[in-house]
Parts: sequence; structure tokens; C-alpha cells
Amino acid sequence: MAEKDAPLLVKRYASRRLYNTETSDYVTLEDIAKFIREGREVQIVDLKSGDDLTRQYLLQIIADNESQGESVLPINVLTDLVRSYATGVQSVVPQFLQMSFDMLREGQSKMMGGMPNPMANMPGFEAMKAQQAAFMKAMTGGWAGAGKPGEEKTTAEDEDDLDEIKTQLADLQAKLAKMSK
Repeated sequence: MAEKDAPLLVKRYASRRLYNTETSDYVTLEDIAKFIREGREVQIVDLKSGDDLTRQYLLQIIADNESQGESVLPINVLTDLVRSYATGVQSVVPQFLQMSFDMLREGQSKMMGGMPNPMANMPGFEAMKAQQAAFMKAMTGGWAGAGKPGEEKTTAEDEDDLDEIKTQLADLQAKLAKMSK
């Protein structure tokens, strides 16, 4: 069997069937979701073109779970994600989401290690919470009045909030870099 650290390679045939190259059998989206839940990285490629289809299939798994009542993403988060594709904020959103999930995983790991209340003791946690709140305020604040005639889309206060977010983000990145050393 292949090394567990290497991504599981799944090939998609022209018939849209998914083929597990390690076990030489066909798999479903449910099987792929199970591999991921077990901590395995998965890479899905088109057999003919070699295109990486992993993102497409992961989004499909999320959509299927959300439609089956296993809602993890609140409507306002989904709405903000859709809006981020139409704004200049999209360059910040992936980094923000990645840092948030990294922090969540780290907190879960510490919790599993038996540490009492690991999130509260994490260096930079309060700064991250404040940064997330300011980020969400900045992202949604401009949309509330968007499209109304005679209103500016950004104000000096919004720019100050954005500067504060940038400062907090830089501080948090520095703290995270120190933690990873």
C-alpha cells in the first residue's frame, strides 16, 4: 500500500466513475469524504486530460452534505463567500479562512491532548478573535448601504478599520511564525 502521507490518487474516467489507484477499485463521493474525515489527503485527476479536479469534487461533497441537513456553514457565511468573488476582497478571504481553520485544527489538537481550555491559552487567540470580528465588520459594512444613491461605499472609519485589520493580521502572522519555530 502507498505511504499514508502521500495523497490518495483517484482518477476520473470519461464515464465519470472514480477509480482508487491504491486499491484498484471504484469509489463514490461518500468514500472520498470518508477518506478525508479519516485524515487522508485526496487528489482527484481527470484520466484523459490530467486536470486536477480535487476542488470541484470537494465542493460537491460540501454541497451534498449541506443539502442533506448537515449544515456547517451558516447562510450569512455562504452569502459573504459569494460576495467575496465579486469584490476586491477575494485575495484576503482565502488567507483569512486558511488561518482560521489552521487555528481551529491546532486548538482541536491541543484539546485532544487533554489540555484544559486550549483555545483561551493560545498565544494570539484574542487578537485573532478581534481580527475576525473586525474583518467581518469591514466585509459586511460596505454591503449594507451598497447601491443607495448619494452614499459613499467607504468612509474614513471603514479605512481605519481596514488598517486595524491589516495591523492585527501582521501581528498575528508574526506570532504564528514564532509558534511554528
